[in-house]
Amino acid sequence: MRVVEEIIGKEVLDDSATVIGKVKDVEIDIETNTVDALILGKGSISEGLGLSKNETIVPYEMVDKIGDKILLKGTLK
Repeated sequence: MRVVEEIIGKEVLDDSATVIGKVKDVEIDIETNTVDALILGKGSISEGLGLSKNETIVPYEMVDKIGDKILLKGTLK
């Protein structure tokens, strides 16, 4: 899916411009062919080596805008 390829690797910022992480995967509903959630990693060296499992799941409804970076409508709790 082309959209997924464009989203993976982008930084995600909350509504106060705090970087939450980078998109490392996208959860897709294959029946409706829509994005359900973004799976973020913290972007550390251990994650790059595949050693870290520290992930944050962001429901797609929280996404406000997608450009060079992904902006959220609020903050994650």
